[in-house]
Amino acid sequence: MASQLSRKILSLAVLGITVLVVASAVSALGLLSNNARARAHGAVETVNVGAYWNSGCTNATTDINFGTVSPGSVSNVSFYVRNEGKLLLKLSLSTQNWNPTSASFYMTLSWDKEGKTLAAGNVTLATLTLNVSESISGVQNFSFDIVISGTDQ
Repeated sequence: MASQLSRKILSLAVLGITVLVVASAVSALGLLSNNARARAHGAVETVNVGAYWNSGCTNATTDINFGTVSPGSVSNVSFYVRNEGKLLLKLSLSTQNWNPTSASFYMTLSWDKEGKTLAAGNVTLATLTLNVSESISGVQNFSFDIVISGTDQ
């Protein structure tokens, strides 16, 4: 029963990281401006996968800052992901809970580890990329959750 429960947890999406991304963008017209700062931060929750700033996995990733965000900009943030379980995991990234929902039409988050596998105990350097559309409008503040999950292979 415990094995079945463990497998079910892994199958449903071994939630690796939930990071609340918060960014601010202000201009007189309510558009994202060239001077706006986008700051991402939030708590890290892990189940068999951890996120760390260093390859030795001693400094947990608890805050992400994408730096200056403006229309047409691309921002990258790198960190390490460690498989903290006992099974080979296939990694994936998703976003959810966009606020406002219209922000998701103008911004995309991707990473360089989609579909990659990570053996038990192994560590890999991952890079998140936030792309902001040149046509962004009507977004003054935004937030979303980043979910990095692993499923057993």
